Amino acid sequence: MANQSKTFSIRVVARMLLIVIGIPLLPLLVSWRWDWREAWLYAIVSIAGFVVSRWLASRRHADLLAERARFLQHEDAKAWDKLLAPLVSIGAGLIPLTAGLQALLAWSSRFSPTIKILALVFILAGYAWGSYALIENRFFSGMVRIQSERGQKVVSSGPYHCMRHPGYAGALLVYLATPFLLDSTWAFIPTLFITTVLIIRTRLEDNTLQDELPGYREYAQRVRYRLIPGIW
Repeated sequence: MANQSKTFSIRVVARMLLIVIGIPLLPLLVSWRWDWREAWLYAIVSIAGFVVSRWLASRRHADLLAERARFLQHEDAKAWDKLLAPLVSIGAGLIPLTAGLQALLAWSSRFSPTIKILALVFILAGYAWGSYALIENRFFSGMVRIQSERGQKVVSSGPYHCMRHPGYAGALLVYLATPFLLDSTWAFIPTLFITTVLIIRTRLEDNTLQDELPGYREYAQRVRYRLIPGIW
Protein backbone atom coordinates (compact mmCIF):
# COMPACT_ATOMS: atom_id res chain seq x y z
CA MET A 1 0.00 0.00 0.00
CA ALA A 2 2.82 2.40 0.86
CA ASN A 3 4.51 1.72 -2.49
CA GLN A 4 1.27 2.32 -4.32
CA SER A 5 0.72 5.62 -2.50
CA LYS A 6 4.26 6.65 -3.38
CA THR A 7 3.69 5.70 -7.01
CA PHE A 8 0.53 7.80 -7.25
CA SER A 9 1.87 10.81 -5.33
CA ILE A 10 0.47 14.33 -5.64
CA ARG A 11 3.26 15.17 -8.07
CA VAL A 12 2.47 12.19 -10.27
CA VAL A 13 -1.26 12.95 -10.24
CA ALA A 14 -0.62 16.62 -11.09
CA ARG A 15 1.62 15.62 -14.00
CA MET A 16 -1.01 13.17 -15.22
CA LEU A 17 -3.74 15.83 -15.11
CA LEU A 18 -1.53 18.18 -17.10
CA ILE A 19 -0.99 15.51 -19.75
CA VAL A 20 -4.57 14.25 -19.82
CA ILE A 21 -6.44 17.57 -19.66
CA GLY A 22 -4.03 20.48 -20.03
CA ILE A 23 -2.31 19.51 -23.28
CA PRO A 24 -5.51 18.59 -25.20
CA LEU A 25 -7.04 21.94 -24.19
CA LEU A 26 -3.99 23.98 -25.24
CA PRO A 27 -5.43 25.14 -28.60
CA LEU A 28 -8.47 26.57 -26.81
CA LEU A 29 -6.55 27.99 -23.85
CA VAL A 30 -3.93 29.68 -26.03
CA SER A 31 -6.23 31.03 -28.74
CA TRP A 32 -9.15 31.77 -26.38
CA ARG A 33 -11.43 30.78 -29.25
CA TRP A 34 -14.09 28.84 -27.35
CA ASP A 35 -16.21 28.44 -30.48
CA TRP A 36 -13.42 26.50 -32.24
CA ARG A 37 -15.22 23.22 -32.97
CA GLU A 38 -12.20 21.35 -34.29
CA ALA A 39 -10.23 22.20 -31.15
CA TRP A 40 -13.06 20.90 -28.97
CA LEU A 41 -13.16 17.70 -31.03
CA TYR A 42 -9.40 17.32 -30.62
CA ALA A 43 -9.65 17.83 -26.84
CA ILE A 44 -12.58 15.46 -26.37
CA VAL A 45 -11.05 12.68 -28.46
CA SER A 46 -7.64 13.07 -26.77
CA ILE A 47 -9.02 13.04 -23.23
CA ALA A 48 -11.45 10.20 -23.92
CA GLY A 49 -8.76 8.18 -25.72
CA PHE A 50 -6.39 8.45 -22.77
CA VAL A 51 -8.98 7.73 -20.07
CA VAL A 52 -10.71 4.82 -21.82
CA SER A 53 -7.45 3.14 -22.87
CA ARG A 54 -5.99 3.32 -19.34
CA TRP A 55 -9.22 2.07 -17.80
CA LEU A 56 -9.36 -0.93 -20.14
CA ALA A 57 -5.64 -1.63 -19.67
CA SER A 58 -5.96 -1.53 -15.87
CA ARG A 59 -8.83 -4.02 -15.96
CA ARG A 60 -6.65 -6.47 -17.87
CA HIS A 61 -3.27 -5.71 -16.26
CA ALA A 62 -3.71 -4.32 -12.76
CA ASP A 63 -0.04 -3.40 -12.37
CA LEU A 64 0.43 -1.62 -15.71
CA LEU A 65 -0.68 1.84 -14.61
CA ALA A 66 1.70 1.74 -11.65
CA GLU A 67 4.53 0.84 -14.02
CA ARG A 68 3.68 3.73 -16.32
CA ALA A 69 3.17 6.18 -13.44
CA ARG A 70 6.83 5.78 -12.49
CA PHE A 71 7.83 7.60 -15.67
CA LEU A 72 11.44 8.87 -15.44
CA GLN A 73 11.88 7.18 -12.04
CA HIS A 74 13.25 3.86 -13.27
CA GLU A 75 16.94 3.64 -12.48
CA ASP A 76 17.41 0.83 -14.99
CA ALA A 77 15.91 2.80 -17.90
CA LYS A 78 18.25 3.18 -20.85
CA ALA A 79 20.33 6.35 -20.67
CA TRP A 80 19.37 7.43 -24.18
CA ASP A 81 15.66 7.07 -23.37
CA LYS A 82 16.00 9.41 -20.39
CA LEU A 83 16.59 12.02 -23.09
CA LEU A 84 14.25 10.77 -25.83
CA ALA A 85 11.17 10.06 -23.68
CA PRO A 86 10.93 13.66 -22.40
CA LEU A 87 11.50 14.93 -25.94
CA VAL A 88 8.49 12.90 -27.09
CA SER A 89 6.37 14.48 -24.34
CA ILE A 90 7.59 17.96 -25.26
CA GLY A 91 6.91 17.38 -28.94
CA ALA A 92 3.41 16.10 -28.19
CA GLY A 93 2.68 19.34 -26.34
CA LEU A 94 4.23 21.61 -28.94
CA ILE A 95 1.81 20.45 -31.67
CA PRO A 96 -1.41 21.74 -30.02
CA LEU A 97 0.47 24.73 -28.56
CA THR A 98 1.64 25.80 -32.02
CA ALA A 99 -1.84 25.33 -33.44
CA GLY A 100 -3.28 27.51 -30.68
CA LEU A 101 -0.68 30.23 -31.26
CA GLN A 102 -1.31 30.22 -35.00
CA ALA A 103 -5.05 30.62 -34.38
CA LEU A 104 -4.42 33.42 -31.85
CA LEU A 105 -2.31 35.32 -34.38
CA ALA A 106 -4.86 34.67 -37.14
CA TRP A 107 -2.29 32.91 -39.25
CA SER A 108 -4.38 29.76 -39.55
CA SER A 109 -4.55 27.90 -42.80
CA ARG A 110 -7.89 26.55 -43.90
CA PHE A 111 -8.04 22.90 -44.85
CA SER A 112 -11.16 21.60 -46.53
CA PRO A 113 -13.90 19.84 -44.52
CA THR A 114 -13.03 16.60 -46.30
CA ILE A 115 -9.41 16.79 -45.17
CA LYS A 116 -10.50 17.57 -41.61
CA ILE A 117 -12.88 14.62 -41.54
CA LEU A 118 -10.10 12.35 -42.80
CA ALA A 119 -7.76 13.81 -40.17
CA LEU A 120 -10.30 13.05 -37.44
CA VAL A 121 -10.65 9.51 -38.74
CA PHE A 122 -6.88 9.06 -38.60
CA ILE A 123 -6.74 10.49 -35.09
CA LEU A 124 -9.46 8.08 -33.93
CA ALA A 125 -7.68 5.20 -35.68
CA GLY A 126 -4.39 6.19 -34.06
CA TYR A 127 -5.90 6.21 -30.58
CA ALA A 128 -7.67 2.91 -31.23
CA TRP A 129 -4.51 1.22 -32.50
CA GLY A 130 -2.31 2.59 -29.74
CA SER A 131 -4.89 1.65 -27.11
CA TYR A 132 -5.10 -1.86 -28.52
CA ALA A 133 -1.32 -2.17 -28.10
CA LEU A 134 -1.48 -0.83 -24.53
CA ILE A 135 -4.27 -3.21 -23.55
CA GLU A 136 -2.58 -6.21 -25.15
CA ASN A 137 0.91 -5.59 -23.73
CA ARG A 138 1.36 -5.87 -19.97
CA PHE A 139 4.92 -4.55 -20.35
CA PHE A 140 3.98 -1.33 -22.17
CA SER A 141 6.21 0.89 -20.03
CA GLY A 142 6.71 4.62 -20.41
CA MET A 143 10.48 4.08 -20.45
CA VAL A 144 12.62 1.65 -22.41
CA ARG A 145 13.94 -0.94 -19.96
CA ILE A 146 13.95 -4.71 -19.50
CA GLN A 147 11.37 -5.35 -16.79
CA SER A 148 13.01 -8.37 -15.17
CA GLU A 149 11.17 -7.87 -11.88
CA ARG A 150 7.84 -8.15 -13.75
CA GLY A 151 8.87 -11.19 -15.77
CA GLN A 152 8.88 -9.41 -19.09
CA LYS A 153 8.44 -11.62 -22.13
CA VAL A 154 7.78 -11.15 -25.81
CA VAL A 155 4.22 -10.13 -26.71
CA SER A 156 3.19 -11.25 -30.18
CA SER A 157 -0.60 -11.19 -29.97
CA GLY A 158 -3.09 -8.56 -31.10
CA PRO A 159 -1.49 -5.69 -33.05
CA TYR A 160 1.98 -7.11 -32.31
CA HIS A 161 1.14 -9.88 -34.75
CA CYS A 162 1.67 -7.49 -37.71
CA MET A 163 4.09 -4.86 -36.39
CA ARG A 164 6.62 -4.70 -33.57
CA HIS A 165 5.81 -1.25 -32.21
CA PRO A 166 2.08 -0.57 -32.73
CA GLY A 167 1.93 1.90 -29.85
CA TYR A 168 4.34 4.23 -31.62
CA ALA A 169 2.53 3.71 -34.91
CA GLY A 170 -0.77 4.77 -33.35
CA ALA A 171 0.85 7.85 -31.80
CA LEU A 172 2.35 8.85 -35.16
CA LEU A 173 -1.07 8.70 -36.81
CA VAL A 174 -2.40 11.11 -34.20
CA TYR A 175 0.55 13.50 -34.47
CA LEU A 176 0.54 13.57 -38.27
CA ALA A 177 -3.21 14.17 -38.54
CA THR A 178 -3.55 16.82 -35.82
CA PRO A 179 -2.23 19.83 -37.84
CA PHE A 180 -4.83 19.12 -40.54
CA LEU A 181 -7.70 18.99 -38.04
CA LEU A 182 -6.56 22.19 -36.31
CA ASP A 183 -5.83 24.17 -39.51
CA SER A 184 -2.17 24.67 -38.59
CA THR A 185 0.61 24.44 -41.13
CA TRP A 186 3.09 25.68 -38.51
CA ALA A 187 2.24 22.65 -36.35
CA PHE A 188 3.94 20.48 -38.94
CA ILE A 189 7.28 21.72 -37.57
CA PRO A 190 6.90 20.06 -34.13
CA THR A 191 5.21 17.13 -35.91
CA LEU A 192 8.36 16.58 -37.97
CA PHE A 193 10.42 16.88 -34.79
CA ILE A 194 8.43 14.30 -32.83
CA THR A 195 8.26 11.95 -35.83
CA THR A 196 12.07 12.01 -36.05
CA VAL A 197 12.43 11.40 -32.31
CA LEU A 198 9.95 8.51 -32.40
CA ILE A 199 11.71 6.82 -35.31
CA ILE A 200 15.05 7.09 -33.51
CA ARG A 201 13.48 5.78 -30.29
CA THR A 202 11.83 2.90 -32.11
CA ARG A 203 15.11 1.83 -33.66
CA LEU A 204 17.04 2.03 -30.38
CA GLU A 205 14.31 0.24 -28.46
CA ASP A 206 14.07 -2.50 -31.05
CA ASN A 207 17.84 -3.03 -30.95
CA THR A 208 17.72 -3.19 -27.14
CA LEU A 209 14.95 -5.78 -27.15
CA GLN A 210 16.76 -7.91 -29.72
CA ASP A 211 19.94 -7.83 -27.63
CA GLU A 212 18.46 -8.25 -24.15
CA LEU A 213 14.97 -9.79 -24.22
CA PRO A 214 14.95 -13.57 -24.73
CA GLY A 215 12.91 -14.60 -27.76
CA TYR A 216 12.61 -11.13 -29.25
CA ARG A 217 15.17 -11.70 -32.00
CA GLU A 218 13.17 -14.73 -33.20
CA TYR A 219 9.97 -12.68 -32.99
CA ALA A 220 11.60 -9.93 -35.08
CA GLN A 221 12.40 -12.49 -37.77
CA ARG A 222 8.72 -13.47 -37.93
CA VAL A 223 7.30 -9.92 -37.72
CA ARG A 224 9.54 -7.95 -40.08
CA TYR A 225 8.16 -4.43 -39.75
CA ARG A 226 8.59 -2.03 -36.86
CA LEU A 227 6.11 0.79 -37.60
CA ILE A 228 4.82 0.67 -41.18
CA PRO A 229 3.91 -2.73 -42.69
CA GLY A 230 5.62 -3.20 -46.03
CA ILE A 231 8.05 -0.29 -45.51
CA TRP A 232 9.88 -0.30 -42.14
